[in-house]
Amino acid sequence: MKTAAAPVDRRIPGEQGTWVFLLGDLVVFAVFFATFLVERAKAPEVFDAARRTLHAGIGLTNTLVLLTSSLCVVVALGALRDGARGLAGRAVQAAIGCGLLFVTFKIVEYVSLGRSGYGPGANDFYLYYVILTGLHLLHVCLGIAVLSFVFTQTRRVELSPTRMALVEGGACFWHVVDLLWIVLFPLLYLVS
Repeated sequence: MKTAAAPVDRRIPGEQGTWVFLLGDLVVFAVFFATFLVERAKAPEVFDAARRTLHAGIGLTNTLVLLTSSLCVVVALGALRDGARGLAGRAVQAAIGCGLLFVTFKIVEYVSLGRSGYGPGANDFYLYYVILTGLHLLHVCLGIAVLSFVFTQTRRVELSPTRMALVEGGACFWHVVDLLWIVLFPLLYLVS
């Protein structure tokens, strides 16, 4: 005879205010993406030629780095929920390390493009490239700060429901940062 499984407590992670902020942030990026696509349609040859000057290898590496960081954040949250504070702390540190690696690669790419004369004043593609990736880079830096807060929470003996909601909201922010890059990478580096 089978017994009925206990009902699972399903809820949206984080606090409601976090989701208002995240959705607002996504709307702002959607407007930037749409603007970029409209401008690209006006000068496809210029945008395609400029796109080919980007370092797709760095873009792909950054994609893998951010996906790895999201996996680390998922592991950290699971470990926190299971009471494995040590594993949670190491996973968050790994995610922070991935974020810092992303920043490093992005700076290397900016410097390389600048030295080759491909700055924001070169043409509209580079202007949008710097705006879009710069805004995303700002989000990565904010995300690293948020993950640093999450790391401090892994050192607490016990997390109240409110603190856990803050940790979950921070994790959601980091996942949105990764999601934005998953859209930016093909939009800027791959689509001609």
